Amino acid sequence: MSFFPAPDPELGNAYSCDALELMVIANAKDLGGFEVRRALPTARRRLVGPFIFFDRMGPAILRAGHGLDVRPHPHIGLSTVTYLFDGQIRHRDSLGTEMVISPGDVNLMTAGRGIVHSERTPEEIRSAPTSISGLQTWIALPDNKEEMAPGFENTANTSLPEFNADGAKVRVVMGDFEGHRSPVTVYHDTLYVDVRLEPGAKIRIPADAEERAIYVLEGNVTVLRDRFPPDRLLVFRPGDEIVVSADEGAHFMLFGGASLGSQRYIWWNFVSSSKERIEQAKEEWKTGRFDIVPGDEKEFIPLPER
Repeated sequence: MSFFPAPDPELGNAYSCDALELMVIANAKDLGGFEVRRALPTARRRLVGPFIFFDRMGPAILRAGHGLDVRPHPHIGLSTVTYLFDGQIRHRDSLGTEMVISPGDVNLMTAGRGIVHSERTPEEIRSAPTSISGLQTWIALPDNKEEMAPGFENTANTSLPEFNADGAKVRVVMGDFEGHRSPVTVYHDTLYVDVRLEPGAKIRIPADAEERAIYVLEGNVTVLRDRFPPDRLLVFRPGDEIVVSADEGAHFMLFGGASLGSQRYIWWNFVSSSKERIEQAKEEWKTGRFDIVPGDEKEFIPLPER
């Protein structure tokens, strides 16, 4: 959802936790009662594994008669991952897909060589106040998949593996964790896990993944002797086992995976290993060469003048 004009995240103050490589304070943007916090990318950290974009949506209550209205816009070179905790969003795309995502489901839209989509609050629920809370992340595609055919898949929350261990409730959204594997398609070594800790509980994060980070959603978490509040992105040093605990309980997302091994450029909604490919995509959107979104053809987001 790069349509949100969120400011770049800020780096946190100095910290003593040797397990951390970087702490980022997600900057918030109020869009008329709907707040979005962006944690990636930053000037000092562009990717964590293949994740190149991390937005926290809400939580918010949208007034009756209002809703989320993200007009059709294009993407290349990435997969968008939409994961809600509350509310509903209707997704439409240029493949002809129409899907309402519900809490706990995963919408994976792979842009590849190019796709256009829109995201809106369903019309049938707008007559009453509606809640919205969730995450949208972008996963950069590996070199050999950047120009693949676009695709879309929805995975119901009932299909995602869950387990409980010593007060930790864990749902594996993408990739595998502690022997549990998600059915969601991945094109690169990817880790994406929803973790809820009961008061006094802790969880061990093994060093299996090359790059790992957590985003704190609710509560305070402790790593070694350092305590971190919500809306902090904690990037861990590679190779170390990490233990995250919470005295009063907490909710966070663990994400990362293997490094892509090559540079990625990001401009607006476009991600690519080639600056020239991004320039091509800009020209294609400006001149109307992307496909339309069936059922949402009347509006679009114009190319930014920057």
